[in-house]
Amino acid sequence: MKCILWFCVILSSLCIIKTINGQQRKKDGQTLSERVQQLVDMNHKRSVLRFNGNKFRDYVRATPRNYSVIVMFSAMAAQRQCAICRHANDEFQIVANSFRYSQIYSNKLFFAVVDFDEGPDVFQMLRLNTAPVFMHFPPKGKPKQSDTMDIQRIGFAAEAIAKWIAERTDVQIRVFRPPNYSGTVALVMLFAVVAGFLYLRRNNLDFLYNKNCWGIGAVFFCFAMVSGQMWNHIRGPPFVHKTSSGGVAYIHGSSQGQFVLETYIVMVLNAAIVLGMILMTEAASHKGDVRKRRILSIVGLVLVATFFSLILSIFRSKAHGYPYSFLFK
Repeated sequence: MKCILWFCVILSSLCIIKTINGQQRKKDGQTLSERVQQLVDMNHKRSVLRFNGNKFRDYVRATPRNYSVIVMFSAMAAQRQCAICRHANDEFQIVANSFRYSQIYSNKLFFAVVDFDEGPDVFQMLRLNTAPVFMHFPPKGKPKQSDTMDIQRIGFAAEAIAKWIAERTDVQIRVFRPPNYSGTVALVMLFAVVAGFLYLRRNNLDFLYNKNCWGIGAVFFCFAMVSGQMWNHIRGPPFVHKTSSGGVAYIHGSSQGQFVLETYIVMVLNAAIVLGMILMTEAASHKGDVRKRRILSIVGLVLVATFFSLILSIFRSKAHGYPYSFLFK
């Protein structure tokens, strides 16, 4: 009788354990599907999801997971003084919108942002001490070193982010930038002002035939275009960048980006090179005091050599692997 009783107890225990395991497996499957559905629902409201510490653990670190998450770690609060974070966030938003409203959109890839003030524990968990940082969290396994985007080398333009995502996930995102009509409006206003000025001076237009004015205007236009002012107008980069060590970076470390102050520096360097060339040309073409011409040629040569070396050094620091240098490395 006792043997039969024990047999019934053991059999009942096995049935209960099997039922619990089956329910647990079913629960896990529902958890994954529910998680994906929640992400899709949130993604319908905004292309870039905002995660705090809890949401990051629930949707990014939780397993199992059959989707990739591209996370931007940022610090956009005013007191953090991260001017570059807002520009990086704008580029990240462009990529997310391009994917969200494209034909290749699926529930296998999501974009999220974690701000330091909303998820400091996430920064501590991942040992991040700078921002912005772009990381790819794959469906299986932990992120590798290549899953962190090297913004110092390739920048953080929307096109660069999309190319990096394609390398990590095989998802080809075609970037669509929203139209910006401010340039068109400014150009129309400029033409209106010029037309009004010419109308008021219609009886005295001799200044239009002044070669020096046209020459100076053309030179300044060339300096502005060569230094990257048009790029600044399109992308709106920060003036300078505060580094993780607390210093200030005046030159962007990648050929894919630049700072506003950097364009001014390049403009001054180009102007100094042109000035040196003018001095050498004047010294060679004009007749007069030989000593004065010799001084002009030497000064012009020093200007060209020095400032060309500086601008070559800047290019070398941005185009990593560029082998050539002159006076400065």
